[in-house]
Amino acid sequence: MFRNYLKLISPFSCCLLLVTATTDETTQNANPPNIIYVLADDLGYADIQGFSSPDYSKIQTPHLFKMGEEGMRFTDAHTASSVCTPTRYSILTGRYNWRSTLKRSVLWGYDDALIDTDRTTVASLLSAHGYHTAFIGKWHLGWNWAKDENGAVDFTQPISNSPNDLGFDYAYGHVASLDIPPYVYVENEKATSFPKPGDTIAAKKDYEFWRKGIIAPDFVHDDVTPNFFRRSFQYIEERAQTGKPFFLYLPLPSPHTPILPLEKWQGKSGLNPYGDFVMMIDDYMGDLFQVLKDNGIDENTLVIFTSDNGCSPTANFPELNAKGHWPNHPFRGHKADIYEGGHRVPFIVRWPKKVSAGSVNHQTIATTDLMATAASLVDYELKDHEGEDSYDMMPLLTGQELEGSFREGTVHHSMGGAFAIRQGDWKLIMTGGSGGWSEPNSRQAEAQGLPPIQLYNLGENLYEDPEQNNLQSAYPKKVEELTALLNQYILDGRSTPGAVQSNDGEKEIWDQLWWLLEP
Repeated sequence: MFRNYLKLISPFSCCLLLVTATTDETTQNANPPNIIYVLADDLGYADIQGFSSPDYSKIQTPHLFKMGEEGMRFTDAHTASSVCTPTRYSILTGRYNWRSTLKRSVLWGYDDALIDTDRTTVASLLSAHGYHTAFIGKWHLGWNWAKDENGAVDFTQPISNSPNDLGFDYAYGHVASLDIPPYVYVENEKATSFPKPGDTIAAKKDYEFWRKGIIAPDFVHDDVTPNFFRRSFQYIEERAQTGKPFFLYLPLPSPHTPILPLEKWQGKSGLNPYGDFVMMIDDYMGDLFQVLKDNGIDENTLVIFTSDNGCSPTANFPELNAKGHWPNHPFRGHKADIYEGGHRVPFIVRWPKKVSAGSVNHQTIATTDLMATAASLVDYELKDHEGEDSYDMMPLLTGQELEGSFREGTVHHSMGGAFAIRQGDWKLIMTGGSGGWSEPNSRQAEAQGLPPIQLYNLGENLYEDPEQNNLQSAYPKKVEELTALLNQYILDGRSTPGAVQSNDGEKEIWDQLWWLLEP
């Protein structure tokens, strides 16, 4: 009878019933906030109003602009990598992506899980301190599909090494980007609909690009982003009724390809489908804030909105530029690159109870910093093997004055595995090119005889223009100093204070930095 009852109620309520017995413990923080982390996909720094000059930023995003007006905008926020998978790894683990087994590029739809199930994640940490935790969206960190006796994926069987194994009480989403098969929703380790042999969708090109592959009967590309928002709203409403804190990780598959604005938004930006798609996301964010208010939890809900890397050329830069919009303005490069346009992203935090409205912060932060911030919220001291590259953002969010910089240094990483290290205004790039897709890429730079490293003072040369001012030969001591700091971060297995840790596949890291002193 109890089983039959469970079938009639929502999946979120089901999870609620199953976990209440294990989450009665209270945290030391008497009233910890709900946390919602919204991660856009391939959204550029200037795609949101308020981050760049209106002369170069033309997409209307009134709800996200209002979020910034009611919260805190960070102007110097960075993803750990300039592509999808590695950035997601770092958000959930507080550890630089290049310390994992993935040294470059991204995972694909049938790749195994990247995060070890014994590693602490933001979700497992919060779950252990009384939070209900949910993932709804694009995973792109791999999970292990079940296989039949012939080695083919058996979609009727549960997956393993799943988001549920990493601390998420509820998990619903698809395995990779929306242009990477298989196109199958998985809810709490089980496919929601089973594709049959021959259930495939043909590849598409241009804005609606996706690759040919297996598709389940209930998977409709145009509805994926709306579906994730609808489910998130339902989750918020149900959790609000419990009075217990929750953590919702909402990684969107958009505005990454396929670029699929609903009919309501088509043509609305006056730019192109990419601009329309960004406006659609903004509108859903407005709905999200309304749900929080309608359920009386707006004041004590910490909402973070950011992107996993810079905007991709698939947005059609020439078309956007011709109409006055520059997605990554004022930075050089784009998604996949080591330049600022690859990893500097819009970052907004709204928490009416704690964060002063209309505040702007210019400290350098990174998406790795969620782990230490979450630990601070529940008065938990991270162990040496947890969040090795994560800094607690609470002093910044609450307006405390700091002596010096928030972070000692920040490491950047490109799709091709190129490194850079930032300290203050100084940025040392360990390759002669972009390390990604922009020209010259690293191989082209080598063929052109360009210096094998680049040093920029971003305070004077924010665009990282090598013809204007690559300072690598003029400041050899600065090169030596930053090289030593990167060397230390690699050898220590961490960039925060604590005991030395090991990296996964350490030799492969050094292969990318062949000219550094050997460990």
